[in-house]
Amino acid sequence: MSKHVAVLMGGFSSERPVSLSSGNACADALEAHGYRVTRVDVGYDVAAVLSDLKPDVAFNALHGPFGEDGKIQGLLEYLQIPYTHSGVLASALAMDKAQAKIVAKAAGIPVAEARLMNRFDITSSHPMKPPYVVKPVREGSSFGVVIVKEDQPHPPQVITSDEWRYGDQVMVERYVYGRELTCGVMGDVALGVTEVVPQGHGFYDYDAKYVKGGSRHVLPAQISPNIYQKIQTLALKAHQAIGCRGVSRSDFRYDDRFSENGEIVWLEINTQPGMTPTSLVPEMADHAGHSFGEFLSCMVEDASCLR
Repeated sequence: MSKHVAVLMGGFSSERPVSLSSGNACADALEAHGYRVTRVDVGYDVAAVLSDLKPDVAFNALHGPFGEDGKIQGLLEYLQIPYTHSGVLASALAMDKAQAKIVAKAAGIPVAEARLMNRFDITSSHPMKPPYVVKPVREGSSFGVVIVKEDQPHPPQVITSDEWRYGDQVMVERYVYGRELTCGVMGDVALGVTEVVPQGHGFYDYDAKYVKGGSRHVLPAQISPNIYQKIQTLALKAHQAIGCRGVSRSDFRYDDRFSENGEIVWLEINTQPGMTPTSLVPEMADHAGHSFGEFLSCMVEDASCLR
């Protein structure tokens, strides 16, 4: 009898639309691969819903807070439902950009200098010499990321405005020039390295990530073999240092303006990479010879508790 897979999607973070897109794409592919699938749009009653459903596996296609920060993982542990992706600790750690950076740095992974601040302390003077980036500590999909350019006379006003919805703690990080590189990890194997080239966007923001034509993915990235291999090594190292399971994706900046060896900086790790039609990791898996259905099937078969 085929496994019953509950695909968890939607949720109530800023990334709900992305999660619904990911979840439906995964559900369609898993059904085509022969699994019995139930699509679960996650609400606050998710524990009761899953207790009634009693699936064999929960495929986690949630993004953002509650979905990838250890909370839903803890709930699945209580319910003893095997689930995909990383466990409670790795999920919570990766979601907190500042803590993840401390662990990565301790593992010998190059990171950009940064400081944690209360957003209301960033008022009239720059917290560090521009250019720098201000980002929420616990958001994904580039929500709330503000780049402060060299010639900007004062910090961005949006950070202290009432429009800001991403919490009071922010990370101020040195802006790293260069190319946007990303590398997925599947189990204990680093996948290919993709260069993400935003099309008509200043950086790889929400629209560049999810709107068709918002970015161009160059896979394999057109970089020297030693840099390519170094990115793969660092992605696997970050995956292991944070304690990830299943699939993750690390994002990097590579500044090759002055030399080919240049500067490589690890930005963050994503324990719930997007699974939309324009997403990076499914492309990397395909490049490694795994069809979308096979790739998801591997994740379902790898699902467990105590991850």
